[in-house]
Amino acid sequence: MSAPLLRGPRWADVRLHRTTLWTALGLLVFAAVLTGFFRWAAAAYPQTLDSCGAGPCENAFLGFASAQDLLNEFMRKASKGLLLLPLLIGVFVAGPMVGRELESGLHRLAWVQSVTPARWLASKLTVAATLAVAGTLALMGIFQLGASGVLGRWNLSWSEQGVFETTGPTLVAYSLLAVAVGALAGLLVRRTLLAMSLTGLVTGGVLLGLGNLRWHLFPVDTVSGPASGTSTSYTMHDLPVDSLIMDMGVHNAAGERFVAGQCSPDQMADFPCPSDTGITGWYAEFHPHAHFWYVQLIETGIVLALTAAVSYAAFRVLRRRTA
Repeated sequence: MSAPLLRGPRWADVRLHRTTLWTALGLLVFAAVLTGFFRWAAAAYPQTLDSCGAGPCENAFLGFASAQDLLNEFMRKASKGLLLLPLLIGVFVAGPMVGRELESGLHRLAWVQSVTPARWLASKLTVAATLAVAGTLALMGIFQLGASGVLGRWNLSWSEQGVFETTGPTLVAYSLLAVAVGALAGLLVRRTLLAMSLTGLVTGGVLLGLGNLRWHLFPVDTVSGPASGTSTSYTMHDLPVDSLIMDMGVHNAAGERFVAGQCSPDQMADFPCPSDTGITGWYAEFHPHAHFWYVQLIETGIVLALTAAVSYAAFRVLRRRTA
């Protein structure tokens, strides 16, 4: 940041938390170095051992059949680990950045130095949001570097939780939401540990909730075809490669859908068969890879709208507390 951007309360915020910022920068560099090492190893040792026999793999790379397998496992865990980033950001804002100052009374020092409460809060939100976006984008760039040529295979599908968030703007939006939630929680409870716990609970709940709902935010594509003969089997040859299947099964002449072999003739069962179980065709509902950006933008818009609402609520709470 340039000097003009670090004047007044912004400079004080950065100065006060400089140890945390240097630690975060060190972890960022470490992540980049570690990812670069695994990428180099995967290129330098591409061979794979098909079998190691009954004993240990003498030529294994750090216990894996090849360096490529190690890179795959590392990137898979990294994609899941990056989902914790918004939680860490929100907990830091709620605790050390807002809650601790309100709990100790340190905020009064800024308020008596020609810094209004609204400007005090705006400064903290600006600094936290800027650093959160910068750090999130840097980690996303490191992930893209490590996963280049690996995404779409090696259990790193575009639709998997973790991979989806880290390959689009959604993770940045969640980081901004975490900043807003952390500030609001700190203002509401004014206790460091309680604010941190509340922020983690709310941010994690939004991540989990929207993660489970995201594939219902955009209409699915549907393909169907006639059943082959009297066989209850059906084929999915018409599905695009790398699609996310939401539902599949068969249907009878009336159009009633069911899964062959999994329904029960007993109408009182949890999944009863329709009265006419004669299979006339198959169907599949799915999201092709082309839906990736539609779902990304819809979810990002929802999260940013929540961020704006929570930020507005934080300023309203501050105004009432200081009126």
